Amino acid sequence: MESKCLSGLDILNMEAKKRAAFVNSLTGFKSASLIGTIDNSGKTNLSIFSSVIHLGSNPALIGFINRPDSVERHTLENILDTKCFTINHINKNIYKEAHQTAARYPKNISEFDATGLTPQFSKTIRAPYVMESSIKYGLEFLEKHELVINGTILVIGRVVEVLLPEVCVMMDGSIDIEKAETIAISGLDSYHSTNRIARLSYAKTDKMPTEITY
Repeated sequence: MESKCLSGLDILNMEAKKRAAFVNSLTGFKSASLIGTIDNSGKTNLSIFSSVIHLGSNPALIGFINRPDSVERHTLENILDTKCFTINHINKNIYKEAHQTAARYPKNISEFDATGLTPQFSKTIRAPYVMESSIKYGLEFLEKHELVINGTILVIGRVVEVLLPEVCVMMDGSIDIEKAETIAISGLDSYHSTNRIARLSYAKTDKMPTEITY
């Protein structure tokens, strides 16, 4: 396969939409998640994100990147008001509905209503889960940090509740996300199913890893 070299200036000189598609694809496969929120009047909101990241396990911290709040950002506004949100894995059965949540609906229209997805509530937090999602978790808002370089905002939450099929929790505590049919996203609009190649043992300096078979 023949290689092509693009400089930083080449990328900068791309037409805006082409540049966005190119750079968004550059990082490869990403998690595909729906973030559920609610405002103080009880209006639900749902939006797709591909920027969810693990920040720590003790305590369990998860973050995501929100675009600059130069325009209305209903997800961020609701999180700051209610101090909670949910993150819901996207699976093969709901990826089209999930993608549709990226449309710019006005605040008075819930993406749940617009896409046909079902809000699910627990006794732990106010924010809605997506009933059709198999793996989902609720978070308490802790911090937000504006990145000066481009105005994007890192939102950090602490996991307070996890809902998932028992069969997806493996012997060592890891989660088998393929059993839940969780999918991945690349770029802005490409959705992918996955096939595990292998699980490998903990890396040590004195030997090469071996495959984990359980």
